[in-house]
Amino acid sequence: MTETITWQDFEKVEMRVGRVVAVDDFPEARKPSYKLTIDFGPEIGTKRSSAQITKLYKKEGLIGRLVVCVINFPPKQIANFHSECLTTGFVTDKGVVLLEPEQDVPLGCKVA
Repeated sequence: MTETITWQDFEKVEMRVGRVVAVDDFPEARKPSYKLTIDFGPEIGTKRSSAQITKLYKKEGLIGRLVVCVINFPPKQIANFHSECLTTGFVTDKGVVLLEPEQDVPLGCKVA
């Protein structure tokens, strides 16, 4: 069963669009992952994220891609890495499919 939240709960979640500017392998992670560096524009800057997306995405195909991330979670240590935001996606039986805008939008644009 899905838990019901209030509108005020949803408003607390800062989901913003960013552009992947760097991708590194993350062999220290327990589950296959990449280390992403994501640019959210001048107001927010860059943040790093660990993303379990290796099944469906190659590193070179991620550079320049727009992604939607939650930017107001506290940093989470994953192995020797501090993940500063959560890159969102849809969990499927084939792997995680990234959530991304259909059209080009300004970096840092908030999900409404």
